[in-house]
Amino acid sequence: MKISSYIKKYWYIYTVAIVCMIISVGLDMLSPRILKHIIDDVIVDGKVKLLTKFLFIILIIGVGRAIFNYFKELLFDSVSSKIGADIRRKLFNHVQSLSLDYFDKNNTGELMSRLKDDVDKVWGGVGFIGMLVVEVVLQVVLVLYSMFSLSPKLTLIPLVVMPVVAFIAIRMEKRLDNVYEEISEENAKLNLVAQENLAGVRTVKAFAREKFEITKFLSHNKRYYDLNMRQSKVLIKYNPYFQFITRLLPVTIIVAGGFLVIKDDISLGTLGAFAEYANNIVWPMEMIGWLFNDLAAAAASTKRINKIMKEQPTVVSKENPVPLDKALGEVSFENVSFAINDTPILKNISFDIKPGKTLGIMGATGSGKTSVINLLQRFYETTEGNIKLDGINVKDLSLKDLRKNMALVMQDVFLFSDTVTENVKMGKRSLLTDQEVMNAVEKAQASDFIEKMDDRYETVIGERGVGLSGGQKQRISIARALSKDAPVLILDDSTSALDMETEHLIQKSLNELADTTKVVIAHRISAVRNADEIIFLEDGAIAERGTHESLLEKKGLYYKTYMAQYGEYLEDTSLAV
Repeated sequence: MKISSYIKKYWYIYTVAIVCMIISVGLDMLSPRILKHIIDDVIVDGKVKLLTKFLFIILIIGVGRAIFNYFKELLFDSVSSKIGADIRRKLFNHVQSLSLDYFDKNNTGELMSRLKDDVDKVWGGVGFIGMLVVEVVLQVVLVLYSMFSLSPKLTLIPLVVMPVVAFIAIRMEKRLDNVYEEISEENAKLNLVAQENLAGVRTVKAFAREKFEITKFLSHNKRYYDLNMRQSKVLIKYNPYFQFITRLLPVTIIVAGGFLVIKDDISLGTLGAFAEYANNIVWPMEMIGWLFNDLAAAAASTKRINKIMKEQPTVVSKENPVPLDKALGEVSFENVSFAINDTPILKNISFDIKPGKTLGIMGATGSGKTSVINLLQRFYETTEGNIKLDGINVKDLSLKDLRKNMALVMQDVFLFSDTVTENVKMGKRSLLTDQEVMNAVEKAQASDFIEKMDDRYETVIGERGVGLSGGQKQRISIARALSKDAPVLILDDSTSALDMETEHLIQKSLNELADTTKVVIAHRISAVRNADEIIFLEDGAIAERGTHESLLEKKGLYYKTYMAQYGEYLEDTSLAV
């Protein structure tokens, strides 16, 4: 992301804004000239009749400055708002395009800080701050020219002072540069701690960790405070120099100019005009430290944004993908292996699911069950082997075609702060009717509690489903997947929070989806016992495979799981095989 490219894009707006600025500052340069004539012609020479004329000119100058200042700020504000919005849009789109491995390594707080705080600083750099920088330069050039035209001798005073001010400003900016970077990083950490604690407030309270979390937050807050105090100390150290020099300059000019008036080198009106120009050059000199401060912050923010923009997704669609509008639902894994940072996760996984059939996947925590789903949807790339959908390698399909043919119920249910209807419609937001939403909700056994809500399907769910039980959130998530009506349905431990009766009813609804290929990951035997094939993973490899009955006969890992879950009830013939 190059800021210069945005400036080039909106060059015509910047040009008009700068023209308005030039006219405004130019009118400002006329006021001391009128003051000179009032002193020399009206006060000294007694030409009182000219006073009305001069006062009218001052009025016209004031009105003109107000008009052109208005358009200058309006144009700068409007173009900077467009640039800021465009940068934030591109940054957000780019972040959305990155693969999951990027989010595994970068925290939410940092990304939030980049999207909000850093973009705001860049926004200021191309808007208000940038405008002031241009105005300061323009003001200084025109003031020095005007001063020189009145008295080259007196002009030597600001010419000597200004390099001193610039030197102090550069020294200050160098001291502040490292502080800005540290403040931004700590701000990201502070955002992360706050975001995690607010999102997980129930967990914090459940484990009585309020004191610990407050201490953790205060430690980051203290660090943030200390860094801002370091910044303030630098500003406090250097600002008195700016204040002293800018207060001393007009006094020095009046004293030195007084001697020139006494010597008749310049008129009293010239001294008055020169003193007014000196006041006009004071504010740019006072602003220079603050402008350096904000420009340095904007530059540092640009670097951090560019760092994210340089990141590239590791999982991308190939240039000319094979089109696949509606898949039949045949899924194949051919000797698939997967590793993260040389740590093996899956080893030589092979299976084939025919359209409309169901595959159950079981295994202990960490055995690689969810990784199978992540690879099937190409959240990550395989290390070895091939994955195929309808006989087509998933790498040959576009990510859009691949994922639109699959509906996923994730283990970690995420619901948006929106209505029940909008959360269910997420898979096909613009295509689903309200009746289709209600049908999906009914199949997911969620209609009973939704109908009891005050606004029913238009009830706004709290952040991440706050206010709903784990089972209710799972049922809405299942309804979301069912409403998509995709050829492949993936259920990642999606009924773990449901009671046995509700799970049985949902299993019955799933069994009615004769044309839908289903991949069911579960810890419960009840979730996979009716699957056409069950694979049991251990340490990332397939340890056992077969139907429910055949696996029980082997009396291996699957049998041990079955006994752990149902051993106490085997005397009940309804639970026996």
